[in-house]
Amino acid sequence: MEQKQWIWSLYVLLLLVGVVTVFMLSLGMGEIPIRIGDLPHILSEKDSVEYGVLAYIRIPRTLLGLTIGGSLSLAGTILQGIYRNPLVEPYTLGISGGASLGITFAIVAGIHLINILFLPLAGFIGAFATIFLVYTLSLGKGGLSINRMLLIGVMISFIASSLMMFLMSITSTDNVHGIIFWMMGSLNEPNNTLITVMVILSLFCLILSYLFVMPLNALRLGEEKAKHLGFNANSVVRVLFIITSLLTGACIAVAGIIGFVGLVIPHIVRLWVGTDYRILLITSFLSGGIFLILCDVMARTIISPNELPIGVITGILGGILFILLLSRSRRKEVS
Repeated sequence: MEQKQWIWSLYVLLLLVGVVTVFMLSLGMGEIPIRIGDLPHILSEKDSVEYGVLAYIRIPRTLLGLTIGGSLSLAGTILQGIYRNPLVEPYTLGISGGASLGITFAIVAGIHLINILFLPLAGFIGAFATIFLVYTLSLGKGGLSINRMLLIGVMISFIASSLMMFLMSITSTDNVHGIIFWMMGSLNEPNNTLITVMVILSLFCLILSYLFVMPLNALRLGEEKAKHLGFNANSVVRVLFIITSLLTGACIAVAGIIGFVGLVIPHIVRLWVGTDYRILLITSFLSGGIFLILCDVMARTIISPNELPIGVITGILGGILFILLLSRSRRKEVS
């Protein structure tokens, strides 16, 4: 047991070093290159252009990348444990569809022109309306049905997508461009209040999830066996569902739809550190943050000075990584 804890500590230490490394890389790379050794001098010169780039663009953006990537990966790790299904991710339950519908309605109705904060608020309301609907419809005589929740979430996602396309078909071309750009995902959030809320929320949910480490480990054996071990499976699933929905809804509201992070990163981390949630939660969070920061650096530099939507990068890299993982597991089965 003591040896395992030493190994786990080494994993976390390596990932923390990775976080610092990609953080420095993100601060230095861009249209205006900044050397890491010059950071103390630049931060002391508040009138310089480099200070403005760091303080108002790159540092907030990198912090947002760390928290968004960590939150999506954490949510995916928890949901895959609840459903015991490696294909489940934060967007499977229709949360992305609800948030997209809320954002689309705000843009079509012109609500976002009143105050810029109304756009993420509309996405958050749409996400939570979907969460409430999925949860309510999943309740049966025997309590909460996990399989029913999954199916209802997929169907509601289809309905929300159809309603969103209907709204896009009756609005102006400018609004359609705004909706599509938001759907592609971006870490270019100018509001420091939203970034601060996202950082606090992600860390709070990470700490809160550790209160359910033992139930999560028990749920890997199935709901019935978890009940025999003394855990109230329905109550645990209900709370964890709220945590993951809160994380996902906030991420979509602030950064748009950024796919594959909550699907691929938990897979990779599980192959690396094992399936024990005592180490899986923190390593998934840190790995997701590292992955999204790297994707953001690529999005900013591949066609510089122009910028690619980060959803394009995560989709390509995530899809390639997932195919490689499947190919590797297939070769192991054959051998």
